[in-house]
Amino acid sequence: MKNLLALLLMLPLTAYAEWGQFDFEFEADKPWVELAAQLPPPPKAENLIEFNVSSATRNRHFIDVASISVGEDKVVRYTVVIDAAGGARNVSFEGMRCATAERRLYAYGQSDGAWAKARNANWEGIKQRSLLSYHKALYEYHFCPDGINVRDVKDAVRNLRQGGADSAFPG
Repeated sequence: MKNLLALLLMLPLTAYAEWGQFDFEFEADKPWVELAAQLPPPPKAENLIEFNVSSATRNRHFIDVASISVGEDKVVRYTVVIDAAGGARNVSFEGMRCATAERRLYAYGQSDGAWAKARNANWEGIKQRSLLSYHKALYEYHFCPDGINVRDVKDAVRNLRQGGADSAFPG
């Protein structure tokens, strides 16, 4: 009886092998394709959430929660606003790939609310950046805790509001 059962279990596998049905395409085997980034509206003060980068910087860092998206390409896109200690304000629209620990600059915000597309918009590594890097803080605590993408915008916003996905977030 055991032999008959083993034979019956192998029949479907033999048939699939003969028909070439074992050409499975796994998600990890597919080449990654980036979706086109859509520039968001300029940030509004009521949509900004401040996040901590390091006690060593006097700059204040904010994410415009209305601009956050998590694409099918697994890129977390967001607008970051940096108020420098000297009074200057920098605004940029960026993307982050958790799977490769990379970030990309798409555009700079201008004082009139318009966007200027970045000329050198290549993907760059995040992990080796300094403790003063807001990219590192966003990657480690808000958008890619433990190197894993947030599932959706709600997760990203919750992590920002709570000070990071890790309860031991350095303040």
